[in-house]
Amino acid sequence: MILVLDVGNTQIHGGVFVKDELRLQFRTGTKEGLTSDDLGVFLRQVLRENSFQTKELQKIAICSVVPDLTHSIRNCTLKYFAMEPFFLQAGVKTGLKIKYRNPIEVGADRIANAIAATTLYPKQDIVIVDFGTATTVCAISQKKEYLGGIILPGLRIAMEMLDLKTAKLPKVQILKPKELVGRSTEESIQSGLYYGYLAMATQLTSEIKRDYFAGNDVVIIGTGGFARLYENEKVFDDFVPTLSLQGLKIALSLNS
Repeated sequence: MILVLDVGNTQIHGGVFVKDELRLQFRTGTKEGLTSDDLGVFLRQVLRENSFQTKELQKIAICSVVPDLTHSIRNCTLKYFAMEPFFLQAGVKTGLKIKYRNPIEVGADRIANAIAATTLYPKQDIVIVDFGTATTVCAISQKKEYLGGIILPGLRIAMEMLDLKTAKLPKVQILKPKELVGRSTEESIQSGLYYGYLAMATQLTSEIKRDYFAGNDVVIIGTGGFARLYENEKVFDDFVPTLSLQGLKIALSLNS
């Protein structure tokens, strides 16, 4: 049994693999001041309530984009599971050729996504669109070259900044509106968020395909918490909400 944790800026997305099967997924908020005890009690409770025995846990793999939590997470795994975790970070084996000028700058979650994507679609050019706290678009060649990517504010950040920086625009529920042109302030914001990010994903993936892959066939993979909004919009060739968890599992095996 393997526990994997994708620690994001908003949520911790976790999973439990038994052999190669993802048997459990769970989420909890990445709150400020999260302690090793907070996380340890939560993880033990999640495992217990889903009929998993902690004594059967063999390894723990983690990718994190929140450096301030690294110490707490490591202490949590040592105290509650008596286990040193594997962190997906600079210096470990990934099977990728990172083309960033400074490879250390690439987020561990983006690396986990790329590892899983190149395993799911070997010898194919790939673009990954991750709708998380930040929305990222990453390009990976069929030679497993991580070419780089695009980062922009995520849907929730965009909505919250409208509320914060304007006098009369409210927070809204992020969903697909009934019409493109809204007939109220709320509907207009929802339309701007939903269709604006849809247009962004469609246009950027098209330009990456043209400029970096010479117009060849490219697999477009959607992932991240808000990607499900666009599952039926035909912007993705494949929707893989567990992409980072699968990548963590593969990275762990590469470094065992």
